[in-house]
Amino acid sequence: MTTTAVRPTAPARTSGERHRLTALTGMAGLGLDAIASVAYGPESIVLVLAAAGSVGVGWTLPVTLAIVVLLAVLIACYRQVIQAFPDGGGAYTVATRYLGRRAGLVAAASLVVDYVLNVAVSVAAGVAALTSAFPGLLPWTTELCLLVLALVTAVNLRGVVVGAKAFAVPAAVFVGSVLVVIVVGLLREAPLHALPVSTQPQTVGWVGVLLVLSAFGNGCSALTGVEAIANATPSFRSPRRQRARRAEAGLGLVLGVLLIGLAALIQHFDVRPVEGRTILSLVTEGALGNGWIYLVVQLSTVLLLALAANTSFGGLPVLAAKLARDDYLPHVFGLRADRLVHRHGVLVLAALAGVLLLFTGGETSVLVPLFAIGVFVGFALAQVGMVRHWLAERGRGWVGRAALNGFGAVLTVAALIDVTASKFVEGAWLIVLVIPVFVLLFSVVRRAYTRIGSEIGVGTLPVRPRRTSSVVVVPVVAITELTAESLSTALSMGDRVVAVHVTFEDEQERARQFQLDWQAWRPEVPLVLLDSAHRVLGPPIARYVKSLDDDHVVVLIGEIEPAARWERVLRNRRGAVVARCVGRNTEAVVCRLRFRLGFSRSV
Repeated sequence: MTTTAVRPTAPARTSGERHRLTALTGMAGLGLDAIASVAYGPESIVLVLAAAGSVGVGWTLPVTLAIVVLLAVLIACYRQVIQAFPDGGGAYTVATRYLGRRAGLVAAASLVVDYVLNVAVSVAAGVAALTSAFPGLLPWTTELCLLVLALVTAVNLRGVVVGAKAFAVPAAVFVGSVLVVIVVGLLREAPLHALPVSTQPQTVGWVGVLLVLSAFGNGCSALTGVEAIANATPSFRSPRRQRARRAEAGLGLVLGVLLIGLAALIQHFDVRPVEGRTILSLVTEGALGNGWIYLVVQLSTVLLLALAANTSFGGLPVLAAKLARDDYLPHVFGLRADRLVHRHGVLVLAALAGVLLLFTGGETSVLVPLFAIGVFVGFALAQVGMVRHWLAERGRGWVGRAALNGFGAVLTVAALIDVTASKFVEGAWLIVLVIPVFVLLFSVVRRAYTRIGSEIGVGTLPVRPRRTSSVVVVPVVAITELTAESLSTALSMGDRVVAVHVTFEDEQERARQFQLDWQAWRPEVPLVLLDSAHRVLGPPIARYVKSLDDDHVVVLIGEIEPAARWERVLRNRRGAVVARCVGRNTEAVVCRLRFRLGFSRSV
């Protein structure tokens, strides 16, 4: 007798896995901020160094190389964070576990600030690139910023995978275009066309330490976003660690190559700042001219800068969900929709970024000085926390890993001091104040949840349930199907049911007739008439409810729900008025019963 081996079939991909990220879509969905930063990171360096003329511009590549070294260390360190903490949360999770609750809240607050600023800066930078190519749109800067923000928000409400797939093509076009600009530009001995003369005044002819440090601090804005993958590791498909680590490494490689290439090209062409033009547009014109290829680069830059906000939409909702799980944010932030979207986190992020864009008018010059400080606070705390992690775990190869994180901690703390000092007067002082405000907010929410949990006996065994007397009060206006349905429901809920009808002084005849109709109907439910001298419904019912001596009082309010949506504006809202008044002034349980028109109740 022969036997046949049956190969087990692989389990079908679950719906949840289908809405998660691969390594490639993770780079596209969570790395857009870092990739797009090549459009303004090198420019931030040049804006400082060009004050010293050609000598200053000559320092662009060395400063960029220093930033890329820091980038490499950060990428390596965050790959270790992903390995050690696959549940996400990044700096918040690491700092909370190994540096204490307060340090964790500081890390969380700094990340929240950075995510909001990233959305605002990305959208504003994208619109700035658009108005640079089409100056006629300049008066509409704020409106364009809000339009782009609404678009990115709408896509992310459809799910993180939808956003990643939608933005993968623009990211690929941008990276490819910039690589072409770098390669072609470096092969040219001089710009294809004479570039515009710099409009920035030259103040010094030599390069000092402070100038280089200031340029380094400005250029560190290109490193924002490298932590987003570690923060959102739960958004990846299984095996999550491996996919997230590959995405982190790929992101670092692409970003490093683009930064070094652009810095070399800037020095090669001796590019200086020109009012109304971005540095990327200048080097593109020098390398490729101002034909259709120039427009492709500019439009892809516009699109990617605007869509770089997607990094925050992938990272902040996951972080907010972890904060909600730990009782530092309202629990509603932990709810996920059918596409694994934390919608409340997405909407709050969009609202905060929208307010920031309105307040600043979409001006990148106002927003950029606020940028990068928050993320470097998180960087520093994450690296110090990882050193404590390896000292506690002492697993295989822990010494080398601890040394790497220690080196990262030294670099990020130094960079944090440099960034804060160089940008403090420009507006960074505001971020220094905002982070403690968020920490205070988180603490207030936690204390509120602790107090509520104590009052309802969370973690303790309450008194066993017991049957008590109860009365259900049903406000009625007329004898209708709604009244019959409400009374039938009330009779199934309590020991005693009372119908109440509010009467007005000038309608006594109608009140008597209603009483006669009630007796003729004979619903087997007593009717109580309540007088109202001021033609209001809520207060008389609330006073009657407070007068009852029963242990439990339930007020059941029947409301009509029309079949057509537009007909809902025809409702008189009396049920809501009564519910609000009774809920505020009594301890009764208020229930609102929907009577849906056009809905068959037959079995």
